[in-house]
Amino acid sequence: MGFCAELPAGPNRFLTMLKFPTLTQINRPIQRIFVIGLCTLLLATLIGLSLFLWLAWRVDAAGLGDPPQQTDAIVVLGAQVRANGEPGRDLYSRTRWAVNLFHERVALGENPVLITTGGALDHPLSGAAVARRLAIEWDVPAERIFLADGGQTTEDDAEATAAAMAAHGWRSATLVSHPLHLYRSRWHFDRAGIPEIYTYAAGTRARVPAPARIYLSSREAFGVAWAAADGWTRFAPLGRFLESLVYGSERM
Repeated sequence: MGFCAELPAGPNRFLTMLKFPTLTQINRPIQRIFVIGLCTLLLATLIGLSLFLWLAWRVDAAGLGDPPQQTDAIVVLGAQVRANGEPGRDLYSRTRWAVNLFHERVALGENPVLITTGGALDHPLSGAAVARRLAIEWDVPAERIFLADGGQTTEDDAEATAAAMAAHGWRSATLVSHPLHLYRSRWHFDRAGIPEIYTYAAGTRARVPAPARIYLSSREAFGVAWAAADGWTRFAPLGRFLESLVYGSERM
């Protein structure tokens, strides 16, 4: 009874008597590490979100395109071909605007070529072949059209186009695509080594509904951010999974 009466009233006092750290002393370093880790995570999240929003804004701002310039080539960025072999909405629009630009530049005394890009997914005909067919129907001479097909991504299109241009000694290109695809397109074509690049919007950015504009700007920002990490082979499976979630079977 006397021994029990002499025991300290709490566990911390008992541990102190035995020369052990108290529970408060044990928890304080852990609490400090937790707070530092949480603050670091929140700061990194804030910085990442800010950079992503800035990139999405850049994607949206690039949707205006550049003033038309004299270039060696006008490039139609590939898009979906329907199962019946007809062009999807984006491919039709891109080709129509590119052909209009081609005729405008020819009327000014220039002599550009038209390069069509894009591979095959749901149909034996590639996006490049379908765009070429449309361009011929719209009075572009067949001998002024060159195919850079076989690609399934914008990066593939850029590499195929760069190879075709290098083979013919062409150095400048005007890229024609959806307004919110122009930023990423220029980024990939610049990485492919084309010296002089301009962009031309297939349509007006203002006509894109606000929800679609926000979604597409965010999607393209993700595409640029992911492409920037290209080469990190350890993340390749994750990349393919994320791309399938974001892009699905459509290409842009």
